[in-house]
Amino acid sequence: MANPIKVVVVDDSALIRNLLSEIINRNRDMQVVGVAQDPIVAREVIRNTNPDVITLDIEMPRMDGLDFLEKLMRLRPTPVLMISTLTERSSEAAMRAMELGAVDYIAKPKLDIERGIQGYADEISDKIRAAAGARVHARKQEIAPRLTADSILPSTRPKILSTEKLIIVGASTGGTEALRDFLMPFPPDSPAILITQHMPEMFTKSFANRLDGLCKIKVTEAVHGERVMPGHAYIAPGHSHMLLARSGANYVIELNQGPPVNRHRPSVDVLFRSAANVAGANAVGVILTGMGKDGALGMLEMKQGGAYNFAQDEASCVVFGMPKEAIAQGGVDEIVPLNKMAERVMAWLARFGRQTNRV
Repeated sequence: MANPIKVVVVDDSALIRNLLSEIINRNRDMQVVGVAQDPIVAREVIRNTNPDVITLDIEMPRMDGLDFLEKLMRLRPTPVLMISTLTERSSEAAMRAMELGAVDYIAKPKLDIERGIQGYADEISDKIRAAAGARVHARKQEIAPRLTADSILPSTRPKILSTEKLIIVGASTGGTEALRDFLMPFPPDSPAILITQHMPEMFTKSFANRLDGLCKIKVTEAVHGERVMPGHAYIAPGHSHMLLARSGANYVIELNQGPPVNRHRPSVDVLFRSAANVAGANAVGVILTGMGKDGALGMLEMKQGGAYNFAQDEASCVVFGMPKEAIAQGGVDEIVPLNKMAERVMAWLARFGRQTNRV
């Protein structure tokens, strides 16, 4: 049997430390090797135990979790799962944590904490396993400059001629930063982009707002019944599945709170399958970094419906789970590094835009 995943839990709440330790230690493939009530104590614990994964609270005494994360990722890059309650303020902090290099986040319930945390036991365990295999790198003191359209896409980029095309995207672990890098190069006249990113309910609006401030296209949290427009990207809200639908000649967004699919709501498979049924060959599928297999079968259905599909390559993924499964199912046409993904999608759409519209 392989050595268990070594985890350090950093949280100012003794109850949370005990609950997380109990959940982690009941798994044979992981164990808590240290706990700390604040980042000052955590520095020594981490130095002594050399953990594979750290769970980190955001609001703690003596040093804020984000300040500690920034120092950790510069000096001792380690996979980190952030702990956050589902509030607007903490969701903004969680988005900042992703920018600083955290792999993922775990929702800390605001009420009935003991029962709530136990309800997340499987998710917590899965995210620790994914984090243990994640690729993390040393960060400079300041966040690296944002990619621009000119830095990724050739200046002679062909104009996209059709506004009927759609880009359908799925992502999970590591997806918040991957989506930023993917979306920033797209010009204001690009086809509409529909995105399902596995994310808690309170995070999706903040995430959309953050991307909207960085991108040339308009990025919003999706609203039920709204028309899908070129130059816009729509993020599935964390409480609902997002589907592509039609209203007459127009594409529209449908949201529903059906049961989770592949343990997720929103689910990438749900979005991809709706695109296969509604858009067919007018869709381009993109599957980015993430753990699990959500989206793999849906992407295959998109391909069978005539879509052309891209998967992020292993080297640029934080977790090569979802792309790997989609490739294995046979639904992927091209495997592309993240820093080339927008360029390849745009090039395909420009070429396809000169062909006969197949709606």
